[in-house]
Amino acid sequence: IQNLSGHNAIVNTLALNQDGVLVSGADNGTMHFWDWKTGYNFQRCQAQVQPGSLDSESGLFAMRFDHSGSRLIACEADKTIKVYKEDENAIEEPINWKPDLLRKKY
Repeated sequence: IQNLSGHNAIVNTLALNQDGVLVSGADNGTMHFWDWKTGYNFQRCQAQVQPGSLDSESGLFAMRFDHSGSRLIACEADKTIKVYKEDENAIEEPINWKPDLLRKKY
């Protein structure tokens, strides 16, 4: 069992791709990207609401990766479906990180 903490709102949805990237989406529109194996939170972003919507409508209801695993499809509280794609210019950076989480094997 592994505890992934970091959201300050109710988490509504999770999506996992074949590369081991787990994305969690919350009521306040925050998306956290995790390395499934280590539990490392390597990116956070905020969903942008549709023009004319209230900030309270930034929540995420459902997410899923497409078959390629590089695009994230999100159903959001502002009545939109958004497709997020991987940044092709992103540079992979090595990290020196050790989890501070308690892990138990059952």
